[in-house]
Amino acid sequence: MKIFSTTAALAAASVHLVAMAQHSHADMSGNKASAAPEMPAPTQGKKKGSEMGDDMAMGYDMQSALGPYSMTRAGSGTSWQPEATTMEGWMGMSGDWMLMAHGFVNAIYDRQSGPRGDKKGFAESMGMVMAQRKAGPGTLGLRAMVSLDPAATGRSGYPLLFQTGETADGVNPLIDRQHPHDFFMELSGSYSLRFGSDGAVFAYVGLPGEPALGPAAFMHRFSGMRNPEAPLTHHWLDSTHITFGVATLGVSKGPWKLEASSFNGREPDQKRWNIETRGFDSWSARATFNPTPQWSMQVSYGDLKSPEQLEPDMRIKRTTASVSYHAATAVGPWQTTLAWGQNQKQSPSGSERLPGWLAETTLVAHERHTFFGRLEQVRNDELFHDGEALAGQAFRVRKVSAGYIYDFFKTGKVSWGVGGLVGIYSAPGALEPFYGKRPTSAMVFLQGRL
Repeated sequence: MKIFSTTAALAAASVHLVAMAQHSHADMSGNKASAAPEMPAPTQGKKKGSEMGDDMAMGYDMQSALGPYSMTRAGSGTSWQPEATTMEGWMGMSGDWMLMAHGFVNAIYDRQSGPRGDKKGFAESMGMVMAQRKAGPGTLGLRAMVSLDPAATGRSGYPLLFQTGETADGVNPLIDRQHPHDFFMELSGSYSLRFGSDGAVFAYVGLPGEPALGPAAFMHRFSGMRNPEAPLTHHWLDSTHITFGVATLGVSKGPWKLEASSFNGREPDQKRWNIETRGFDSWSARATFNPTPQWSMQVSYGDLKSPEQLEPDMRIKRTTASVSYHAATAVGPWQTTLAWGQNQKQSPSGSERLPGWLAETTLVAHERHTFFGRLEQVRNDELFHDGEALAGQAFRVRKVSAGYIYDFFKTGKVSWGVGGLVGIYSAPGALEPFYGKRPTSAMVFLQGRL
């Protein structure tokens, strides 16, 4: 009942948001006193706002809050994605403010096989609102993102074999579970100043927010956002997407962006409804290059001090690199991401390098049919509790998964689909007594997207 009541509540909220948004847009269209923020002139070969839908702005490319480029280039936090990426959600105007909304809800039945497997029905969700306007010589941006995972997924998260990270009770680590996201996923503000025709400097602060580390988070990049299952590489690539305290300074010029962050390196604790406060003790830097609208590439490095609540003496030096390609095919948008990450763990007992990589892809065909897949590998040393025979040993784990979604209904801007996915794991023989010879995963789900 919790799944369906949560789904119904989020659906009602989404429809209400769209209704208000469409009313706001109608007011904007008929109100001569309402002015849009400054936007660049249309560019040959790029998708104009009028081609994206009635809510886009009057034949112009919508400009990002962080610089003089299309907001389709903007990913989670301050990250970039290919500028050709298909934009989802709603956009409109209210006075001088440009408003955007985006979100999803998944009602899921999950089954993981083998001795350590489990099954569970739950819901996961995310809702995000953004606003930006001209403020003095620059552009002010605000963003809020929340999730009902603490209620609809539960403290212990959902079953996901070989997944590790964070805690449900402050005493034991989560193993073979994907943790729920906090209610407050992002509360951030930014300010940018433009220079020349294609340059900008910007500042970004969040409590929580996302530092300049890794690719766009999996639930925000087009290649992974419709897949309801978190990647095993989450804590190798983009686990800092919810960071309780971050400040970033950056500069972009044409296809290049350089940025650096100072932030609280501790991952969220088991208290999922609050805002955590802790001093800044970690840093990161990222370079991003978008050579064409179809491509986005980044390399980043972060020094995370005491990221694990249960292992406060540990330090992780994380290196990531990724490339995303977005194509407009004859049947619809298709995006693929390749990413690599390495955690160099340092503790009083020694140091160890743990690499991981991911390849994921999503094709949306004829608007109604979504095909997605993911292949990934990690070297994980957190699969056993302290005191167990194999505790602290690192094992290479590989997983391949594929899924499909059929969109059967649309209410305003909210699309509803049904889907499923299956996955197969591969692990060393030493893990067979604990996981079985060839463990599998499966999900069936109802998905709503704004």
